[in-house]
Amino acid sequence: MDGTLLNDLIIIFGLSIAILFIFHKLRIPVIVGFLLTGVVASPHGLGIISGIQAVENVAEIGIIFLLFTIGVEFSLKELLNIKKLVLIGGSLQVLLTLAFVFFIAGYFGFSRGEAVFMGFLISLSSTAIVLKLLQERAELDSPQGKSSLGILIFQDIIVVAMILATPFLAGNGEFEGSFLTMAAKGFAIILLVIISSQWLVPKLLYQIARTKSRELFLFSIFFICFSIALLTERFGLSLALGAFLAGLIISESEYSHQALGNIMPFRDIFMGLFFVSIGMLLDINFLLLKPVLIIIVALCVILLKAVITGFSITLLGYPLRTAIIVGLSLAQVGEFSFILSGFGINQGVLSGDTYQLFLAVSILTMASTPLMINAAPMLAGYVLRLPVPKKLVSGLYPMPESVTKKTRLKDHLIIIGFGLNGRNVARAASVAGIPYTVIEMNPETVRMEKSKGENIYYGDATSEPVLEDANIKHARVLVLTIADPVATRRIISVSRKLTPKLHIIARTRYVQEMESLYNLGANEVIPEEFETSVEIFSRVLKKYLVPRDEIEKFVSEVQADGYEMFRFLNKELEPAKDFKLELPDIEIDTLKVKEKSAIAGKTLAGMNMRRKYGVTVLAIRRGLHTLPNPDGDETIHAGDTLIVLGLPDKISLLEGLFFNEQENDHESNN
Repeated sequence: MDGTLLNDLIIIFGLSIAILFIFHKLRIPVIVGFLLTGVVASPHGLGIISGIQAVENVAEIGIIFLLFTIGVEFSLKELLNIKKLVLIGGSLQVLLTLAFVFFIAGYFGFSRGEAVFMGFLISLSSTAIVLKLLQERAELDSPQGKSSLGILIFQDIIVVAMILATPFLAGNGEFEGSFLTMAAKGFAIILLVIISSQWLVPKLLYQIARTKSRELFLFSIFFICFSIALLTERFGLSLALGAFLAGLIISESEYSHQALGNIMPFRDIFMGLFFVSIGMLLDINFLLLKPVLIIIVALCVILLKAVITGFSITLLGYPLRTAIIVGLSLAQVGEFSFILSGFGINQGVLSGDTYQLFLAVSILTMASTPLMINAAPMLAGYVLRLPVPKKLVSGLYPMPESVTKKTRLKDHLIIIGFGLNGRNVARAASVAGIPYTVIEMNPETVRMEKSKGENIYYGDATSEPVLEDANIKHARVLVLTIADPVATRRIISVSRKLTPKLHIIARTRYVQEMESLYNLGANEVIPEEFETSVEIFSRVLKKYLVPRDEIEKFVSEVQADGYEMFRFLNKELEPAKDFKLELPDIEIDTLKVKEKSAIAGKTLAGMNMRRKYGVTVLAIRRGLHTLPNPDGDETIHAGDTLIVLGLPDKISLLEGLFFNEQENDHESNN
């Protein structure tokens, strides 16, 4: 390796560690840290990096890895679950942004090709930053989380088409490229993907996986990724497109998870270098000469994207609160825009000053993303207090009267959210004969469940009118099952103000949310982390044959004191003196009788398992039926499952009879 390149890489890694550590403390995205590393180390900054071109060449591998992992993670099955958000929401956001930027850029004198390309760049948002922040806030399953994910998926897919379209925007005659030529190449690529994903790659990876060699599997994944990327470049397309196709070929195979796990560490390293190389391209002098212009353009980009994205979400029927939060969450310029801008520079679509303005604005919008996401719920709450039309607040989706008009129940249960937890609560209430009403924000879910006869209604429960429509003042219990901490706090606050006597039960994912929810007025807070711990320990106690009533007593005590046992892990706890492991050495196990086993066709009395092996048969499961406490005349059939009680070593000894064709003379050894 060139000593200069090695020296530059050491400087980059060392400087990145220092900057990323500070940014982690300040909760600023790591991508911004990498960009700043490049700015500081570049000739325009401190000038401590000399071989920028060599670093860029290494960083290009990061682009290949990023597109490859996007292809591997892309699943048609998962896409179908949020197809409306992806296809309609994503296309609306991208096309509207592209149209507005095109007209604005044209007004300021940019050529058509450059105006369209600027629309490409600004329409994309940061998948890496947004999803990471939503994951940290436990909002990926919330309406704003799913909406953001749907639009980001569409952007990640459409960027491939944007890369293909870039040479046409430049009017590059050397690109092999009439429409027919491009169509032929597209057909050839589709054919390659189908043949490779269905026949070639699965068979190759199957043979590789049989060797159980981690190194061989890893090298095979690298070979597939780089060879297809190089093949598409030879077709006159791009390395990035080839990498995406390589990931797509592997994505539908059973080896996709292993491939992704192997490639991720390499992707993170090279992607870091890619963003550092982008930062090196930013001219500090340009930044210092035009700070006002950069800030104004950045604010305009944020405002434009927030309004367009929010408008797109509103057209899908989501409430105003969700539209505002999603709009601000996706208001930054994304990492794929940097990749696309590189193609624009190479094809001559972007000029030098425009490129510098784009870099500065992009970095500024990225850095402001955490602030915008944190401020979005507060801003949405402020807007909802304004005299906004009720139709806009609750959503424009044309819901039938049967879906929006609520039955005025009394002394009832109100369930907020109809995910897995909400469905379970509703099912239990139905069995117990408790009248209930469900409030759900997803219009598709409401339509589907309403058609099944479910007592479910559409609305945003953070809004007072929606809760009043559910007759909250005459309800007895309110249960919140949604995965949105901010909305949960808002609903508890509003509900407590409307109905002081209401019993509020809230679900939360994280422990640190408990205190704030209690302070807002929740009567009970069920933390998923603690409930999981209780369930695990209950099963441990069951395995040690602790009596069921003692286990239930333990669970009740843990829940009654607000999970104090788990909340204060540094506190010394007194052992429960009446908590006895009465049979610590005894085990209950299940053994299945094979077709030709030695005991098939014999009776329990004939086997005499208790005297020969010290094992007692508690029950026999035969097909769909269970025979509890069977007597000695019961015949054992092939396919039966025996539930037995005994010492672990005795059960292991008996287990051999269930597989062997002949019975060992165990009795003579006793």
